[in-house]
Amino acid sequence: MHTAWEEAGWEQLGDGVARRRMPRWDETIGVIAGTTGVMIVDTGATLRDGADLRRAIRGVLGREVTHVALTHPHFDHVLGTAAFAGVEVFGAAGLGELLRRGKDGLRHDAMRHGVGRDAAAEAADLLVAPHHHVHDQLTVELGDRQVLLANVGPGHTAHDLAVLVPGRGGSPEIVFCGDLVEESGEPQAGPDALPQRWPGALDRLLSLGGEDARYVPGHGAVVDASFVRAQRDALAARFGVAPS
Repeated sequence: MHTAWEEAGWEQLGDGVARRRMPRWDETIGVIAGTTGVMIVDTGATLRDGADLRRAIRGVLGREVTHVALTHPHFDHVLGTAAFAGVEVFGAAGLGELLRRGKDGLRHDAMRHGVGRDAAAEAADLLVAPHHHVHDQLTVELGDRQVLLANVGPGHTAHDLAVLVPGRGGSPEIVFCGDLVEESGEPQAGPDALPQRWPGALDRLLSLGGEDARYVPGHGAVVDASFVRAQRDALAARFGVAPS
C-alpha cells in the first residue's frame, strides 16, 4: 500500500521524513515533520518550484512548512525560498552574506542552466537569506522531533550544511547531505568548490551519521556509509589529498 507521501510523488524515507527528486536538475528536496513544526531541506530552482513544494507538503500534512534548511548556495537548491514567506531559514555561517552579494551570479547561473530569464530574475530579486547561521551544530525543535543542523563543510562549496534526522523506533538515522554527496553522477567541483577540503567534509559527515545511517545525496538515490566513504576516497585521489 502506498503512503500519502508516495501517492503525492515523494519517496518516504522514515516516519515523517520524505524526499523528492525534482524533475529537471534531479536536486533532492527533503521534508521532516514533527508535531509542531515542518522543515523543508532546500527549496528548488524557481519560485514556482518553491510554491509547488509548499502546496504539496501542505496537501500531505495539512500543515504549513515552518523551517527551511539550505544545504548550499547553488541556484537549484535555494531560489525557491521566497515562496516560503514567514518561515525561519537556516544556513551555514556566511551563507547569508554570500547570497546577498551574489544575486546576479545566481541569476546568471540559473539562466545558463535553462531557467527562463524572468523566472531567474524574480527568484534572485526576492531571494531570502538565512535568518539563523550555523557555525558548528544547531538543534531545531519540531515538537516531538529534534533535527540537527551541522556545518560540515567547506567542500562542495564554502557553506555546506548537513541535516541529521535521528532514527526512531529502531529505524536508522537519515542524513541530508546536499551536494557533498552525489549518486547520479560524479561530484561536481565548480569554481566555488574547495577540493582540498572536500574529503575532510565527508569524514565529518560520516562521523555525524555513523555506519548505519541512510545518506541522502543532493542528486541521486539514497546511499549508505560505504558509498560515502568510497566517494571520499575517490575525491581524495582526484584532488591529491593525503589520507586522513
